[in-house]
Amino acid sequence: MSGLKRSLGLYDVISLVIGTIVGADIYIAASFGAGLLGPFSVVAWVIAGLMAVIIALCFAECSSRVPQVGGPYAYAKRAFGEFTGFLVGWALLIASWSAIAVFPLAFVAYLAFFIPNMSPELVIVIKILFVLFLTVVNYFGVREAGKLNDVLTILKIAPIIILTIAGIIFFVLKPSLLVSNFTPFIPLGLNGLGSAIVLIFWAYVGFELVTVPSDEIVNPQRTIPMAIAIGMAVITVFYVLTNFVILGLVPWAALASSTAPLALAGYAILGAIGAGFLTLGALLSISGSDEAGILSAARIPYAMAADGYLPRALAKVHPKYETPYVALIIQSTVTLIAAIFGTISQLIVLSVFTLLFCYLLTCLSVFPLRKKFKEGIKLPWIVPVLGVIISIYIMTQCELNQILIGTALILVGIPVYVLFAPKTEITTVKRDLKEGEDYVSRTLEADEIFLAKFLNQVKELVTRIKDRWG
Repeated sequence: MSGLKRSLGLYDVISLVIGTIVGADIYIAASFGAGLLGPFSVVAWVIAGLMAVIIALCFAECSSRVPQVGGPYAYAKRAFGEFTGFLVGWALLIASWSAIAVFPLAFVAYLAFFIPNMSPELVIVIKILFVLFLTVVNYFGVREAGKLNDVLTILKIAPIIILTIAGIIFFVLKPSLLVSNFTPFIPLGLNGLGSAIVLIFWAYVGFELVTVPSDEIVNPQRTIPMAIAIGMAVITVFYVLTNFVILGLVPWAALASSTAPLALAGYAILGAIGAGFLTLGALLSISGSDEAGILSAARIPYAMAADGYLPRALAKVHPKYETPYVALIIQSTVTLIAAIFGTISQLIVLSVFTLLFCYLLTCLSVFPLRKKFKEGIKLPWIVPVLGVIISIYIMTQCELNQILIGTALILVGIPVYVLFAPKTEITTVKRDLKEGEDYVSRTLEADEIFLAKFLNQVKELVTRIKDRWG
């Protein structure tokens, strides 16, 4: 039985889905597709969104059958055993902490719009205060963290919604601008479609963390699948409409060279005021994403430590606030160090491949979990199959260095497992392997005996036929 408190309702979890996914990505990702596909990149946003929805549905089914804290770690563990579950949890931990460390860097980058020419010392102080504030909120209770995330989700999405509505009105008044910026629709051909989908897909990731704090969600078997379905549908429509407006307001060539596409779109409508307004939205968005990420990611080492695969201290729950406070403190320390010494590109490279590894194993987990646990939603078989194919496809589209770095980091989990896993667990794994070998051996031996008996019976039958018909 988990020591965590069930406090998150449907609205909180929907907000957590949106808050975890919609972050700094939407403020920069529009330029990715524009540089590779031009206006056709809006179609790539639809494709990437559908891919994300399919994988997210696999997470929803797994969570409905295994509503336990740990998310993908718990699913792979129940489906394929302790060692595989550990590797998935380890990979998710690397991906999550790397992603969390990106947000202090992005926050400082956007804050430079209001405070230009910041000194290196001031940059470090801002990063520390940023991480400290969000950690303290999560330290004092999951309900407080959930409510803060609800507020930040509304505040960070509001500027983009206003931009989208204003942009549509702008198109009605000046339809020639929309036609001009969307013509030609495919100026660069479709050779960049695969690369664009990989980059754009990054804006949709984060749904895997929503299933992690299952032990703190009211009626998780019903709440999590519903929240994921609703949240992902809202996000996909939201992203597609936003990028349609951005591409309609700003020529794709200008977007391709921009690191702040929404600021450009805001400037196209309201000048410097619009650019500042969208920059403020970016700061709120980054804060909301990091707050949601901190809440969810801290439950990964908590769950793994509770099972004995990481130091036991990480499984401690605060006696008053009922939060995994040690995991929160360690997580914030590690991510702050990474944010001070790392770069956005380096941290994203650490996160991409390891996330895809978790997605692949979660989609594969659907099938054995259906046999082990009858209760829960049951998707059409094509959904998890497509989830596996999509995961493999995106993995193959990663850069070679991402594949090598991600694989190496996942393999580092093997000695960690050997070091911290209970000896009884390692013995169990060895016994399972030995039993598997013995089973194969017994099966082969039985097959040989059966085959020999069958051949003898055939020979006897042939002999009888010869004797009868001579």
